[in-house]
Amino acid sequence: MYATYEYEGRRRVGRVEPRPDGDRLIPLTGLSELGRDTPGEVLASATELPGESVAAAEVYLCPVVPHPDKIVCVGLNYLAHVGESGRDLPTYPVLFTKFASSLIGPRDDIVLPPESAQVDYEAELAVVIGRAGRRIPRERAHEYILGYTVANDVTMRDYQYKTHQWLQGKSWDRSTPLGPYLLPPAEAEVTAARVRTVLGGKTVQDADTSLLIFDIPTLIATVSEFTTVLPGDVILTGTPGGVGFRRDPQLFLQDGDEITVEVEGIGALTNRVCRERT
Repeated sequence: MYATYEYEGRRRVGRVEPRPDGDRLIPLTGLSELGRDTPGEVLASATELPGESVAAAEVYLCPVVPHPDKIVCVGLNYLAHVGESGRDLPTYPVLFTKFASSLIGPRDDIVLPPESAQVDYEAELAVVIGRAGRRIPRERAHEYILGYTVANDVTMRDYQYKTHQWLQGKSWDRSTPLGPYLLPPAEAEVTAARVRTVLGGKTVQDADTSLLIFDIPTLIATVSEFTTVLPGDVILTGTPGGVGFRRDPQLFLQDGDEITVEVEGIGALTNRVCRERT
C-alpha cells in the first residue's frame, strides 16, 4: 500500500506498513506525490527510507492522487442504481468528469456549500492508471492499473439536475474524498468487493463490485478509445443503489454528520460533515 502525505511541511509518497499499534509510512526517495510522475515501474523501483518512517496518525493524508490529469467517472453502473434512477439500462458507459480541485484528503471535512441544499453521498471503488495507453484492448487492461482506492463522489443533486449534463453537480471545489491508500493489484481483490456507505450509524448503501454493469477492463478499454490515459488518472467505477436523492424521504448530508464509505479489502473513508464557514 502507498500514500501521499504531508509531514513537517514536506509532501512525500510513502509505503504503508500496517502495525498492531497503527500504520506507519516509510517515505520513498525522490517522490512527492502519486500521479503522473509515478508510473508503476517508478513506484516499484523507488528506494525506501526506513529511518524516516512516521506514524500515519501524525501526518496529513492528502488525496492519494492529489493532481490527476483526468478524473473519469461512471454513472449508472449498478443495476439497483439504474432502477432507483428510473433510467433504461445503459448499453454504453455513462461517463462524466471531475476536476482535480474537487478532491480532498481521506480525513478532511466534507463542507456543505450555502448554494446547495441537496448534498448526497456515493461510495465508489476508484481505479488509478499506472502507464500511458490509448485504445487499450480489454484483455490487456489489467496491465495499465497502478492500483485501487476509495472515493466518495459527493454530489450536489440540485445542481446536477439543473441540466442534462452533470458537471456542475459533481465538481464542486474540495468535495470528493479520495484515499486513504493506494493498493497495488497484487494486494487487492476487487472482483466481488463489498461497497457500502454508513451514515449516522445506519448502512444506506451495500452491494459488491461483481454487480458492476461495465467491469473495470471494459471501462479502461472504453475510456482509452477516445483519450490517452496517463499515469495517475483516476476512474470512479460507479455507485450502488441507496443514494439519498432517491430515498423516500430523501436523505442528504447535514451539518454534524459523520459518513463512512468503504470498499472491502481496499479501505474506508470517514469524514465529518460541516457547513461552510464564511
